[in-house]
Amino acid sequence: MKRTNISSSSPWEEKVGYSRAVKVGRTIEVSGTVSTDNSGEVVGLNNAYLQTKFILLKLENTLKQLGAELSHVVRTRIYVTDISKWEEVGKAHAEMFLEIKPATTMVEVSKLIDPKFMVEIEATAIMKE
Repeated sequence: MKRTNISSSSPWEEKVGYSRAVKVGRTIEVSGTVSTDNSGEVVGLNNAYLQTKFILLKLENTLKQLGAELSHVVRTRIYVTDISKWEEVGKAHAEMFLEIKPATTMVEVSKLIDPKFMVEIEATAIMKE
């Protein structure tokens, strides 16, 4: 099967050895994504809703690069540093996925790679034949 790797040019990709997303056949796996813009600045500092919304827009853009769309997402995994913010995170997730309703998990973690990040999301998409 053909494999396509997508890079975001994040400095972490080379340090850790991973891709932003990998497509094999009809399946796309999107790596954990945080709320940074193209210059590496955090979007939505101290705002879980804005960070989540920006992450999901980045995820949508990554899928489009591979010929997919949000409707192909079957699973999201949401990591938050403060589970008490679940409603803010959930609101942004619902705005993007209310009709799609992928399987999802939201868990609290002790910290992410940068203390400015409140949310990290990864996703699995399966394209139609």
